[in-house]
Amino acid sequence: MSSSADSGAGSSKYVRRIESQLAPYAARASLSGRQHAEVEPGWRSEYQRDRDRVIHSGAFRRLEYKTQVFINHEGDLFRTRLTHSIEVAQIARTVARALAVNEDLAEAVALAHDLGHTPFGHAGQTALNACMKGFGGFEHNLQSLRVIDKLECRYADFDGMNLMFETREGVLKHCSRRNAEALGPVAQRFLTGGQPSLEAQLVNVADEIAYNNHDIDDGLRAGLLTMEQLRTVPLFDEHYRKVADKYPDLSPRRMSYEIVREMIGSYVGELISNTQNELITADPQSIVDVRSEKSPLVGYGEAFSEKNQQLKRFLMENLYRHYRVHREMRKAQSIITRLFELFFGDARLLPPEYFLEARNAEGKHGESGRARVVADYIAGMTDRFAIDEYERLTDPRRLG
Repeated sequence: MSSSADSGAGSSKYVRRIESQLAPYAARASLSGRQHAEVEPGWRSEYQRDRDRVIHSGAFRRLEYKTQVFINHEGDLFRTRLTHSIEVAQIARTVARALAVNEDLAEAVALAHDLGHTPFGHAGQTALNACMKGFGGFEHNLQSLRVIDKLECRYADFDGMNLMFETREGVLKHCSRRNAEALGPVAQRFLTGGQPSLEAQLVNVADEIAYNNHDIDDGLRAGLLTMEQLRTVPLFDEHYRKVADKYPDLSPRRMSYEIVREMIGSYVGELISNTQNELITADPQSIVDVRSEKSPLVGYGEAFSEKNQQLKRFLMENLYRHYRVHREMRKAQSIITRLFELFFGDARLLPPEYFLEARNAEGKHGESGRARVVADYIAGMTDRFAIDEYERLTDPRRLG
């Protein structure tokens, strides 16, 4: 018997023990598979192997220098796509355990969900999508799946990471009909209706919980938001008063930490409680039943949903549209747009491996093929690298 970590020795027994502890509607690796067959992993589940492959990927490491709201050079304490992904995974595991669904799958989806994000957050995506308008567009969910299925070439037997179906499905949160038709089974629900696994659903909500609450923290630290502004939001004020009553002499910095901590706790508690009620009502007996639902089973109750929407509207108006953030985002979009124009106009400006790929892609698909390779190259950049590449290409004082 092989002693390899992935020899499969003991794997079936181990997986059966894990799956015996799951609710009937949870995702099960024993009922799923990969695009390319592999030997079963030993002493870890298939979804644990997915998580490990994501963590060891180059795309995951680059998230350290890709931003949420604040451009990376603005300070080391602001959240990045990497810290955000870890925070989403932590929340997702908590909710998954409470609902008795597959924690390993939830973690894998959470860590993989932003792999395809551009530098400079949503501003970068908006700019790259505009550049790709005539070539199929650009959307970070689709790019994450592209990284998983094609671009992350680390294995001898296949391109991409060859992740499990449910992990790939969970990453794909949005998809147009045209793209769904091209993607096949992983995007089938966008053509026929229905839902992804409960694990994918809860990661989607955990993503929002993480960025809403931690953007408050970053906004306060950056001086873009004040406690007085935030107290106009009922959900924030409710927790502000709770913390102030309990700790009247707390410093402003520690006050903000405590409020955010309390808010995350209330979000997670509401999510678990309401979803448990939804599951009792729907009574799914398998993941097939979950997929056949017309709307997600994971979510908040009506009253809490309204409070959450009030907070999201506040953040949109007072943080994401703050003039200082807008200035940085306009600069970021200019960088992305100019990089695309330069690389698309002269593919020889690309690194040699990308130039060869662009030439081959153009031979097969015309200008759209070349544009997609340029988009892949730009989307894979960190904030810092994009700025440096822009300067190398446009500043005559910088050598290439």
